[in-house]
Amino acid sequence: MISRALSVSRVHTVAWPLLVAWPVGILAVAFAIPWAIFAIVQPDETNYTGSVTALLGVALTFYIGAMTQTFPFALGMSVTRRDYFASTLVVGLAQVVGFGVMLWALAGIETATHGWGVNMVMFGIPNIFTSNPLVQLGAWFAVLALIAGIGLFVGALYRRWRVTGLYSVGAGLLVLAGLAAIVITWQGGWPAFGSWFADEPRVVTMVALPAVLAAAFTFGAWRLIRRAPA
Repeated sequence: MISRALSVSRVHTVAWPLLVAWPVGILAVAFAIPWAIFAIVQPDETNYTGSVTALLGVALTFYIGAMTQTFPFALGMSVTRRDYFASTLVVGLAQVVGFGVMLWALAGIETATHGWGVNMVMFGIPNIFTSNPLVQLGAWFAVLALIAGIGLFVGALYRRWRVTGLYSVGAGLLVLAGLAAIVITWQGGWPAFGSWFADEPRVVTMVALPAVLAAAFTFGAWRLIRRAPA
């Protein structure tokens, strides 16, 4: 099955610009803009930027497209759903590891150069919460895996029930989140909620929690795509 998944994965790797070139290129632009601004302003305090989310957005788009566009193409080439999903996971694993190591290394360079010479923090967000390099690396792996899982789930949801499914699930999540916020506020539970995140080991909140969510979304995507129309 592994050899078959590797063979089918070529359906993704032929579009290597979407896998590598575009994410890296957009990340470079997202880095250059705030760096130029901070270099001109030259502030003394630390400057935080969330520009790294540009990479996450491109990755999310790729996995949504893998379910909505590439999936029916692969089925048309007599690829089974199991083999296609397995090949997508293989490609996703490679991307998660590659980008995770890249972001972790860039965070190290960022620290060594005092924020690229302008006190900018873009890649070192996990470093704010923990000084453990393994947890920092694990956090990047977990977050990237979560993005991939969400993308696969959203794409599979669309293949299964189209726009109606997206709206229905989105509305349901909004209602559940709203009810949870109301109950927590009514019970005065926000301090305890915040304390849980602050008191738990960083490996739990930064690695284990997003990893579990990533696994749940990925499993949900598989359940949906098994019955999704081609």
